[in-house]
Amino acid sequence: MTSGFSGEVATYYARHRRGYPPEVLDALTATFHLGAEDTVIDLGCGTGQLSIPLAARIGAVLGVDPEPDMLALARSAGVEAGTTNATWMLGGDRDLPALSRSLGGRTVGALTVAVAIHFMDRDTLFEAVRPLLRPGGGIAVVTNGAPLWLQNTAWSEALRGCLERLFGHPVTASCQTDEAGRRRNREALVRAGYRYAETCVEYDAPLTVDDMVGGVLSAMSADSLPSVQQRAEFASEVREALGGTDEVTERVRVWLQYGVRA
Repeated sequence: MTSGFSGEVATYYARHRRGYPPEVLDALTATFHLGAEDTVIDLGCGTGQLSIPLAARIGAVLGVDPEPDMLALARSAGVEAGTTNATWMLGGDRDLPALSRSLGGRTVGALTVAVAIHFMDRDTLFEAVRPLLRPGGGIAVVTNGAPLWLQNTAWSEALRGCLERLFGHPVTASCQTDEAGRRRNREALVRAGYRYAETCVEYDAPLTVDDMVGGVLSAMSADSLPSVQQRAEFASEVREALGGTDEVTERVRVWLQYGVRA
């Protein structure tokens, strides 16, 4: 079982993907009234960007991902952070029914899906989660900003141009982080019978060229990574396209879409 985000891609993901500011954790815990008695399942947890800070606020986190390399890095990051209440499990959205049986009827406070919903069957997932959720708990679909190459800024336009020269074709993939993707999430949650709500946390943060390039590489499958030389040339081209600067400012918009169980 693998997602293709293995090896060097997983390392890029761990080093260069953004984490989440305290306001995001505040919003999650307040919406579902999460506390020390609650467990949260972080489905598609990657290298723990959401799982680890969330663990500090609740009873336990179960991070689930189909890529062993991602889970190994998440576990290492958890150890480094001193997290003792996180468990890491190999699996995906289709494993929710089996996970429900293994919990023996116990419920969880929430299931989070951060920057991974576009890999999943929303309707099947949202129905399968319901037996796992306590009353007042629910699902949170989290989008950690638009892709770096699709933002409405001069630096993003420059990055997109470099990517298109690298690949030889237009780069338009939104990873369903746009309004159309959020609409699909909203409609699927409503169809599944959840009470819908949403919030958006916005903030400015520095973005280095290394993080920009690493973030792009973290979105590729392991077998599609350019060669080491091509990566170095790409980084140089991006820096040159930005006028030699090594850092820009990114306006990050974190969308949280909630389905609350009655």
